[in-house]
Amino acid sequence: MTGSTEPIISVDGVTFGYGDRPVLEAVSIDVEPGAYLGLIGPNGSGKSTLLDLMLGLRRPDDGTVTLFGEPAHAFEAGERIGYVAQDATKAVGDMPVTVREAVKMGRYPRRLVGRFSTEDRRAIREAMEQVGIADLASRRVDRLSGGQRQRVFIARALASGADLLALDEPTVGIDAESREAFYELLCGLNATGLTIILIEHDIGVVTTYATDIACLNGQLCFHGDPNELVETDALTRAYGTDQYVIHHDH
Repeated sequence: MTGSTEPIISVDGVTFGYGDRPVLEAVSIDVEPGAYLGLIGPNGSGKSTLLDLMLGLRRPDDGTVTLFGEPAHAFEAGERIGYVAQDATKAVGDMPVTVREAVKMGRYPRRLVGRFSTEDRRAIREAMEQVGIADLASRRVDRLSGGQRQRVFIARALASGADLLALDEPTVGIDAESREAFYELLCGLNATGLTIILIEHDIGVVTTYATDIACLNGQLCFHGDPNELVETDALTRAYGTDQYVIHHDH
């Protein structure tokens, strides 16, 4: 994990649109090392676009984005980032690989030519153990449940030695029990120092588990402590109607 005290991500005055359609306007937000940032907002509010900008997958029309102190669009140390996109579990559905083989992929950016080293094998084994899928190592990924597949993606990121884990609505289509276990897993990983950014439509999940929350609808309506969110009008401004937050027991 990174030992720097500088923000892992710094978004400064960012504006972005698709053609003539504005999506984000004058958004500024920092993601500190060790944060667990939840991004919330209605559909079309710019959450996924903001995450893309943070990870350097898109360039802003105006403003700047830095990632680990470098311009995000020019950042090349991809092994430091674990990214689970929307519908990732569906995309892997036709991959005829085992869990161990999928997690091995996380070591490719760090691996020298030739065979996997002892360190590689240790990192792969520990990553599977950390997310609770060591017993599934020989199982094909396309035969796993949605929750198990998500754990494979996270294990792959951990095997790479990622400092940042970014997830875009990772539990869509996953049953409620598996969702709770999944978010408990993320909390445990965050407790080890892993920085997490999570896009989630369930406001209650974010306010329960995240340590930091950003509420968007084109503009940044709120950024701060989840416990303070309900004391503001940010949800009304973002969603256009009163939102009731249900906290999840954990």
